[in-house]
Amino acid sequence: MKKLVLVAVLSLGSLTAFAQETEAISTEATEVATEATEAVTEEVAVATEEAVEAQDGFNEVALEEVPEAITTALEAAHPGATISKAYANEDAQYKIEVAKADGETAELYADAEGNWIEM
Repeated sequence: MKKLVLVAVLSLGSLTAFAQETEAISTEATEVATEATEAVTEEVAVATEEAVEAQDGFNEVALEEVPEAITTALEAAHPGATISKAYANEDAQYKIEVAKADGETAELYADAEGNWIEM
């Protein structure tokens, strides 16, 4: 009878220890899966942004490459606005993302001479 109780206690103890190990492994696997999902999500966002840029024909350019005529026209039309990003296409048309003085953002289109165009 003592052997039977001893075997039962040892079996129960072993099962409890195994359950704790399984929980730790499961938690670690969840953390790794979450990190992998976040990395893939970021890569998809970047790829999507690049695809949208290529689709509309505009490619990002450095802010220094934006013609002076456009910055002058922007200051006249939207005083206090600043250019956040600029894009150009092969027809020398520019898409600019601006932050206005009132906190709003806008997407404007202009040609190289600073004339606003509708797209």
